[in-house]
Parts: sequence; structure tokens; C-alpha cells
Amino acid sequence: MEPKEIEARLQAAMTLAEVRVTADGSHYTILAVGDCFDGLTKVRRQQSVYAPLMDKVTDGTLHALTIKAFTPAEWQREKIFNG
Repeated sequence: MEPKEIEARLQAAMTLAEVRVTADGSHYTILAVGDCFDGLTKVRRQQSVYAPLMDKVTDGTLHALTIKAFTPAEWQREKIFNG
């Protein structure tokens, strides 16, 4: 599955200010930024990103995912402190 396809699925299913997906072989890293993560635990954030992709995880199309989910304010701090 192409990173742009994953981005499109997430944008269609969630209200995100920003989404980026990178692939390294069969491993995908997803960066998702949105107010929809406000007040959610890290686990709940990951579950909400997994949900629109679950059919592809279940059928083996997507195997290894790393999910980084931030609110817009958290993302601004992350960029300042971690480049």
C-alpha cells in the first residue's frame, strides 16, 4: 500500500490538520496531527488511527506500523524541541 493511500484513508475518516506517512519496506510510520486527539490517551490515539486501516492490517497489506499522534499544540512543541 502506498503512503498516499494511507494518508487519504486517514484524511477521509478523521479530522486531521496534518497527516504524513513514510514507508521503509514493509514498515510504515504515520504522523497524525489533529484536535481529535485532545484528551485521549496514547493508546486511544493509536486506536483511532488504526481504525480506518484495520481492514488492511487484518488482511496483511499493512504489517508494521509506528503511529505518532499529536494535538496541534503538542505538535508545535514537538517540532520546537525535537526538530
